[in-house]
Amino acid sequence: MSQTPALKAVLSISGASCQGCAKKIRNALAPLTGDPELVEVNIERQTVALPEGVDLSEAARILAETGYLAESAPPQRTESTLHSSRDQVHLAVTGATCASCVNTIEKALLSVPGVTQAHMNLADNTATATGAPNTASLIDAIKSAGYGASEIEDEDEAEDRRQAEDRKQYKALMIKMAVSLGLGLGLMIWGMGFGSMMVSGDNQITWFNLGILTLGVMIATGGHFYIGAWKAFTHHNANMDTLIALGTGTAWLYSMVVVSIPEALPATARHVYFEASAMIIGLINLGQAMELRAKGKTSEAVRRLLDLRAKTARVLRDGEERDIPVEAVLKGDHIRVRPGEKLPVDGVIVEGSTRIDESMLTGEPMPASKAEGDEVSAGTLNTHGSIIYEATRVGSETALAQIIKLVKKAQGSKPAIGRLADKISSVFVPSVMLIAVATALVWYNVGPEPAVVHMMIAATTVLIIACPCALGLATPMSVMVGVGKAAEYGVLIRQGDALQTAGKIDLVILDKTGTITEGHPTVTHIHALDGDDRRLLALAAALEQHSEHPLAEAITNKARQNKLPLESVTGFEALNGKGILGQINGQTLRFGNRRWLEAEGVSVVSLTDAAKAITDEAGTPLYLAIDTDVLGVIGVADAIKADSQAAIERLHQAGIKVMMVTGDIDATAQAISAKAGIDDFRAEVLPEDKAKVVNEMRAKGHTVAMVGDGINDAPALAAADVGFAIGTGTDVAIESASITLMRGSLHGVPDAIEISQATVNNIRQNLFGAFIYNSLGIPVAAGLLYPLWGILMSPILAGAAMSLSSVTVVSNANRLRFFKTSQRSEQHTESN
Repeated sequence: MSQTPALKAVLSISGASCQGCAKKIRNALAPLTGDPELVEVNIERQTVALPEGVDLSEAARILAETGYLAESAPPQRTESTLHSSRDQVHLAVTGATCASCVNTIEKALLSVPGVTQAHMNLADNTATATGAPNTASLIDAIKSAGYGASEIEDEDEAEDRRQAEDRKQYKALMIKMAVSLGLGLGLMIWGMGFGSMMVSGDNQITWFNLGILTLGVMIATGGHFYIGAWKAFTHHNANMDTLIALGTGTAWLYSMVVVSIPEALPATARHVYFEASAMIIGLINLGQAMELRAKGKTSEAVRRLLDLRAKTARVLRDGEERDIPVEAVLKGDHIRVRPGEKLPVDGVIVEGSTRIDESMLTGEPMPASKAEGDEVSAGTLNTHGSIIYEATRVGSETALAQIIKLVKKAQGSKPAIGRLADKISSVFVPSVMLIAVATALVWYNVGPEPAVVHMMIAATTVLIIACPCALGLATPMSVMVGVGKAAEYGVLIRQGDALQTAGKIDLVILDKTGTITEGHPTVTHIHALDGDDRRLLALAAALEQHSEHPLAEAITNKARQNKLPLESVTGFEALNGKGILGQINGQTLRFGNRRWLEAEGVSVVSLTDAAKAITDEAGTPLYLAIDTDVLGVIGVADAIKADSQAAIERLHQAGIKVMMVTGDIDATAQAISAKAGIDDFRAEVLPEDKAKVVNEMRAKGHTVAMVGDGINDAPALAAADVGFAIGTGTDVAIESASITLMRGSLHGVPDAIEISQATVNNIRQNLFGAFIYNSLGIPVAAGLLYPLWGILMSPILAGAAMSLSSVTVVSNANRLRFFKTSQRSEQHTESN
């Protein structure tokens, strides 16, 4: 039976800009609600929802003292009556060490009511639950699975805390490594040089004492493995800790049996392996420390983005300038930025002009000129003049904050190629344990004497050498580095699957206006049949002043430059993909393409030569008619971007075909295609039919990328295998695409494809290495080489190999940090 949503009391607030603010508000209002989780804060809507019955005036007073203005708002209903629910909850997870842990945690999260999707990222130890999750239930589910969890409310604070904990853990692991390896090596040297690794009446007491010492060191330096194994056992799971605990525990226990009752075993079987237990733990600790250090390098891209943020802003309030924390900046504030300073928030310049370095956001190396009326972004660097600008987006709304959010989300996503590892990891540890048991039985029954020693060594080695950790890290480490590398090039990858699919693209479909061209058309030709070009332009501009199309701006700007008076228009109507119409002095004016006017009974044959002159220069002819009489034609051209041809050539070099889809006439489309080097084009395509072209190409077996920037491109972007939105375009287009190009250049498309291919190849290398390592290592550990050459692997060597496998995966992923696209490599070569 469904629960009736509870009525909530709501306050409208101002000044809350991030999850840190939300946390502060929850804690401040906790005395009124009894639990901070009962306070629901919506940063986007700037509202605070409280349980019914809470004194709103008291809540508003508390918020004012905390620094947030508040007033009553209409009550709202909410599905949660106990804890706050959001579309997505991010959690910091502790205790996860391998792919089996990831699988267990994701299953635990999916078992929580309301969760539709769950993902655990072993690379940064975070988990994300999507749907309508209850935060407290998610944390309880992870804890019940044997791991620790806490909600990430402030991403920045969480990142700083994670780095501090990583540094602390690294030091602790290195100390533990030194202690356990020191003991293990000491025992080995003493046993081989001065004593004997075989127990006898002379050294039995000594070995017993050393066994107790070894146990103490194992607990002190490897206690986290045994605790993790015990938690997994009590929750009916098994993970990497299980294998380590069983392997080292078996070696120590066997050695203690030898020391305690040596007479129960044959003389040849009275060998102790205390040094193996200690050294295995030491080597694994060393491997984890090296892995931790290498992991830290994979998140450098996000750290660089975080470092772009200014800490303070110089705000003009009450006639004076004052420096305030960037969190305190409000929309509408006027901010002064001097040369060499970072911009603290997004806004629009109201005074001054300058050049701003936007390379950290867009990948564009040259500073951009900015003047009054131009938009500027947080995190960019003012390189030249002093400006004053008005804040339009602050806190989590800034472009930089959204980029960081997108990068982190993409880094935590899982492409299809990584799901193979998930399937294997779910059965990996139990399978290894069964193999170890089978190995022990084979050696005990058919192995040479002393059978019990060979049995113990082989089984222990199998348990130690198996490495689910390498499987768990193979995909997320590469994804983290690949997504970060893409961000450096101004390419924002929103989904893990897009990262994988981009490398398979064999056909790129381009919109024309704003994608291939500048998106700022200008009037190039005016041809009136009666010779009155000014009247023709004035009538066209009178219609176009009511339109928002890019071509309309070109027409009206031209009329404004010529200081032409514009008549009033009634009954204005815009027909998508055709043109516009309206009435002036009772007469119907139509202004649009040839096909539409001819369909309306207007003959344009008399303007054929004039139209050809326009299309020969890659312009678009627009015809003006009164009723059914054509008056003339106006040519509008949109210049091809300076680097479009070079970007298209890069796609050709990669073996990718390029097609243009445009609503423009055939002659204009043909001229632009020829200039830009495009393979094929479709002209006079209505906006709603662009998606049909994409689906047609996909049906022919192509892996299709669609690149666009307008609202009319959104269906096609969504229909493509990978949608690329030009970051200078509309929000609708950006939301419909899986990859966003922060700068307007088409070079972002081949950049994204090259980074995708490099990342997927890196993932494949990691998975291949992890699979081959385990496929070869486990049989060799079980004794595969013994019948041939009498070789039986030592558990110590197995421990070193296991640690090395994880470090190798992480190190291989870090190679992506040095990857350069073909364009960047060419620029570097030319500069040298």
